[in-house]
Amino acid sequence: MPVFKLTNELVFPHPDLAAEEGILAVGGDLSPDRLLLAYTSGIFPWFNDDEPIIWWSPDPRFVLFPDKFKISDSLKKEIRRKKFEVTYDRDFEKIIKGCRYSPRKKQKGTWITGDMEEAYCRLHKLGFAHSVEARIDGEVVGGLYGVSLGRCFMGESMFTTVSNASKVAFATLVSDLKKNGFMIIDSQVHTDHLATFGAEEIKRSEYLKILDEALDYETLRGDWEELLK
Repeated sequence: MPVFKLTNELVFPHPDLAAEEGILAVGGDLSPDRLLLAYTSGIFPWFNDDEPIIWWSPDPRFVLFPDKFKISDSLKKEIRRKKFEVTYDRDFEKIIKGCRYSPRKKQKGTWITGDMEEAYCRLHKLGFAHSVEARIDGEVVGGLYGVSLGRCFMGESMFTTVSNASKVAFATLVSDLKKNGFMIIDSQVHTDHLATFGAEEIKRSEYLKILDEALDYETLRGDWEELLK
């Protein structure tokens, strides 16, 4: 399959035209309108500083259905201890910076470039991107962020500086999303970490069908500290 080069026109090729590894197109920009179009089309950006913007739609897709969420006994115990306070949308910039700069095993850095950080901060200000913060004594010690459209949450990245912080944040998020009728959490590509929570691979065609159904619902746009709980 060819890799498409985007122009200034706000349009994407169909995800089924992606190359075998999932690359669909290069170029374009990270404007809110283009990012929202991408996510509603089952497409997301993923690239390094020394690369052009690369747009992906992999097959299979790695997702988590809230009803299939698995939580270990040890994590249940950690949540009951109430060591962490979990909040929403209070420190989006701190969370995305934590995801960008926190050291990771066997990795020199992350895919979150400066342009990506700015782009998702813009989406947050528009009410589409959200952060989940795990705190100890008010200080952020881990969390995650992603994009929400309809009843679909597209997870982007997580980090932790204290053991179990991001796990508690994620478990809290899944529980609250389930209560609010969310149908699917998009994790994009396989990770062993999310597989332990019950995330699974599904065909891209199935993901696009579920996404289309999820987008029929109103987006919980705005401050999730008020809207989600």
